[in-house]
Amino acid sequence: MIQFFETLKIQRWDDHRYYHHSRINQSLHLVSALSFLGSYVLLFSDPIAAALLAWLVAMTTRQSGHFFFEPKGYDAVNQATHEYKEEIKVGYNLNRKIVLLLIWALIPVLVYINPVFLQKFIALNSFTNTEGFVRQTGLLWLWLGAGGLLFRTVHLFFLQGFEAGLAWMTKILTDPFHDVKLYASAPIYLLRGQLIDPMGHVEAH
Repeated sequence: MIQFFETLKIQRWDDHRYYHHSRINQSLHLVSALSFLGSYVLLFSDPIAAALLAWLVAMTTRQSGHFFFEPKGYDAVNQATHEYKEEIKVGYNLNRKIVLLLIWALIPVLVYINPVFLQKFIALNSFTNTEGFVRQTGLLWLWLGAGGLLFRTVHLFFLQGFEAGLAWMTKILTDPFHDVKLYASAPIYLLRGQLIDPMGHVEAH
């Protein structure tokens, strides 16, 4: 158990120091974390609404921070290239995220174009209005989120061992709580004009 928490701690630390230098990215992660916490609450009363909030707000803000604002050049703080960081990333690197987001974007298209086909494989009900379409899409996004989490977790079981995979899954599920604490001050720094976190705490680590 001690080793599990140490692995979790290392994964969290590496995720922060390698992939969250931009204050805009950090601020978007704060918005994302708060949105995910809201979706966690909704899970108990309306799982489909929770999935809609998670994908449309929490995931879009989180991933736009990584794709559009996080520096892609040489990381002088960690003495690592962008390519190296992408190679060693435990979870979904940018290439894997592109695949995941493409599936996410295609789901509402498939629901709209051919809902009857999907009903043959998934327990979907027919819909006759916009609300029905949105809720069917949300249901599939809920399954996509769970599937994406489980797929990478099992993948890590084979790549790095059971402990690493379980630690990563735990990290992902608890990231919203951790990110609120970690990036609560990011918008303040951003308003002061600081676009990049100097990461002095990383260099001193």
